[in-house]
Amino acid sequence: MTFDQAKSLQVGEHIHHNTMKNADGTPLRCRINGAVKLWKTRPNEIRVPIKHGLRDCAYLTHENLDDFSVGYGS
Repeated sequence: MTFDQAKSLQVGEHIHHNTMKNADGTPLRCRINGAVKLWKTRPNEIRVPIKHGLRDCAYLTHENLDDFSVGYGS
């Protein structure tokens, strides 16, 4: 995923993890759980809250953008 793709994410959209798989072999699907956070003083940084399952929450950041893709199998 590119930085520009991450900036355009909206609440409720789904993204897929490139390496982690579900039990049936499909890519792990995460839902965007909140607003995209950007900083004026650090223009190369981003933080997007994501959720997987019932209780697993994490952040999509500028450090792990390469681990995710917007479309299935992209």
